[in-house]
Amino acid sequence: MKQSVDLADDNTKKTMTAVKQVISDIRTIIDDAQQEAVRSVDFCRVQMYWHIGQRIFVEEQQGKDRADYGSYLIENISKQLEPQYGSGFGRRQLERARLFYRTYPIASALRTQLNWMQYRLLISIQDKDKREYYESEAVNNAWTGREMERQINSQLYERLLLSNDKDAVLAVARRERIPETPQEIVKDPMVLEFLGLERRSEYYESDLESGIISHLEQFLMEMGHGFLFNARQKRILIEDDEFFVDLVLYNRLLRCFVIIEIKTGKLTHQDLGQLQMYVNYFDRCERIEGENPTIGILLCAEKNDTLVKMTLPEKNNTILASKYQLYLPTQQQLKDEVDVVIRDFENRSRTNKTEE
Repeated sequence: MKQSVDLADDNTKKTMTAVKQVISDIRTIIDDAQQEAVRSVDFCRVQMYWHIGQRIFVEEQQGKDRADYGSYLIENISKQLEPQYGSGFGRRQLERARLFYRTYPIASALRTQLNWMQYRLLISIQDKDKREYYESEAVNNAWTGREMERQINSQLYERLLLSNDKDAVLAVARRERIPETPQEIVKDPMVLEFLGLERRSEYYESDLESGIISHLEQFLMEMGHGFLFNARQKRILIEDDEFFVDLVLYNRLLRCFVIIEIKTGKLTHQDLGQLQMYVNYFDRCERIEGENPTIGILLCAEKNDTLVKMTLPEKNNTILASKYQLYLPTQQQLKDEVDVVIRDFENRSRTNKTEE
């Protein structure tokens, strides 16, 4: 009798498990369908504005002999459409639609993964290479419109150009090549405005670290391609002395550990020495066969490039110092930094020619 009861209980459990699995599968089907429906609607909107822009542009060309015909045309169209269809068809949106068509004149080149908000951001970028970079990265990383806006406002493209050439940056975005060096991934400066820390003269390192952990997803996105979280305040024991590494990440593209030390004060050679020790420890005690040498990043409020160069070996490519900012940089700030890099490059080129 007991055996029959146990058998019935087992059958009931198996049935319940099977039903739960079916329910889970159906939920996944529904969620996927809903997401696909949203993407479909979003792309239909993109196509709609493309066709509107095309129609306006074609008509505008018919009256190209009249200098004011384009403005006259859009003004009259908006007066007719906006009362009926709403602000999405006002003068400003119609002008965007025209610009959209002129920027992307081939309909088959439109990316189904991007929505109208993202295309609005893209058509506002005049530099063709810069626009292609953000377009490719938005697709590669499944950015939302807000995420793309944040990356553009934080001058991501310009920051990468500070330590890389344009062709290398675009090749990675096009997925024509995998990054091979830390400089191709790690940005300098790093912009951490998403931490939401109040502006004040001093911060404790623990404040910054806690903010990063609380906004880990955004921090990993800011770090760049392929970063995974491994540990916080990782304890390492060297004989009787214990040390704590602020953050340990892993990069699956570079296939190596990435050690991050946070310094809110002035960068010193002792800071670099401590980071080098942590890197050595991971290389000798944590790294396994097939993994590349560990990378160390000193995330600091202010850095001294000359101090970094003089402290580290000439051929160093595993220890980096990156300045962090708790606010979005202005376009002028990035332009000034790019100008400095260009001047340094030109000076080195002239020096090399003179030596030859």
